[in-house]
Amino acid sequence: MNTSILPVQIAVRHMLSPRLDIYYPELAGLPTPMIQHDLNQAINQQVHRMIKDSGYYDPPQDTTLTGGFEIKNNQRNILSLMNRLYYYSGGAHGMTVQETLTMNTSTGKIYSLGDLFKGGIYYTETLNKIIEAQIKQRQLDLLNPFTGITANQKWYIADKSLVLYFDLYDLQAYVYGFTYFPISVYELQSIIRDDGPLGEMLY
Repeated sequence: MNTSILPVQIAVRHMLSPRLDIYYPELAGLPTPMIQHDLNQAINQQVHRMIKDSGYYDPPQDTTLTGGFEIKNNQRNILSLMNRLYYYSGGAHGMTVQETLTMNTSTGKIYSLGDLFKGGIYYTETLNKIIEAQIKQRQLDLLNPFTGITANQKWYIADKSLVLYFDLYDLQAYVYGFTYFPISVYELQSIIRDDGPLGEMLY
């Protein structure tokens, strides 16, 4: 068996400071130390950027933070993970934010959404049509109309699905939480890159 395609080892790290309690992932046991270092640095930078964006360091420094993570996919050298923070600084309720990273643990590449699809393919049109169909089929109660995915669209891979998601208030009211649109890799088979992360999930 080629051990390079086994699931990657994930260590759990804990960040604990006044008003802050966060668990985040750290990759371990990769055959190439430099790739492991670079990917862990990307994870660490994302978590720290989320902390900064929450207002944790801003006066009057009364924001409290808790956080954790989920591994969405860990197979065939493709790791897709989600970091999640909940912050509260007063008011009726706090806010939850989610950020994802999808990476190749063999090459060290961190993927953008466009990397998943064949060059020259206008993939956004296909994804928008699928989302519009799901909104209608699922009869989603929208706070704001869906106007199409953006250049910074949030997404992750979960086994044989691409999941596009929207933050709190983007499409629906707070009570509904995040809005997710799972799309089977087989529905996208004609436009995905065979050598990309979704191509790896096909077989």
